[in-house]
Amino acid sequence: MIQIQEIIGSDIMMPLDVCPPYPCSYEDAKDAVEKTIRWLERSKKAKKNDWQALFGIIQGSIYEDLRVESAKKTVELDMDGYSIGGLSVGEPWEYMYRMTEVVVPLIPEDKPRYLMGVGTPENILESVDRGVDMFDCVMPTRNARNGTLFTHFGRLNIKAAKYKLREEPIDPLCDCYTCKNFSKGYVRHLYNAGEITGMILGTIHNIRFYNKLMEDIRQAIREDRFKQFKNEFLERFTKKGSS
Repeated sequence: MIQIQEIIGSDIMMPLDVCPPYPCSYEDAKDAVEKTIRWLERSKKAKKNDWQALFGIIQGSIYEDLRVESAKKTVELDMDGYSIGGLSVGEPWEYMYRMTEVVVPLIPEDKPRYLMGVGTPENILESVDRGVDMFDCVMPTRNARNGTLFTHFGRLNIKAAKYKLREEPIDPLCDCYTCKNFSKGYVRHLYNAGEITGMILGTIHNIRFYNKLMEDIRQAIREDRFKQFKNEFLERFTKKGSS
């Protein structure tokens, strides 16, 4: 945890990498691994300052032997942190989780493990359970622009007619500016009227939802109750018809 906090407080640099699509052939995935390693070697040689963290990127698509090869070669270069790439490109979640399980044990425990481009609340919780520390994703903002909002009780399409006269906040468990000041019905009206304020309020909410999720995960880990938190969160989040 100390190492991660130190790196978050500085700038993080990512080297160039080759991220193959899903599906891709074994040959294309192997080529991506080799090129990514070569780019990383050049990036490490070119790095001149000590105040920026340079992460390595592990590729390999859904091929376990390539993931292992990529992870070992990347770790040998002794980077400031390690990114797991190419696992948010359309593959089934089962592959994402399996490849994460393959790679994480090969990454030093005192270095941050960063799963790139992930993801949904379910993805984040399952990946933390597998040893991942860091994430990034456009999902909170992109979904907000389209009217999909995340709540502790699941996703909701705020444009739906059933929210037209609803006076409660988007999420009663959320402490964001939007939920403190505006009703579901009003936010729905803004979206359906084409008013950009609706998208802004939705974005504020989704970003806070994700930030709060990570805060709660960290607290649960500190208190040694992450498994309980994960199960309770997912049971509520995936329950149908609660929003």
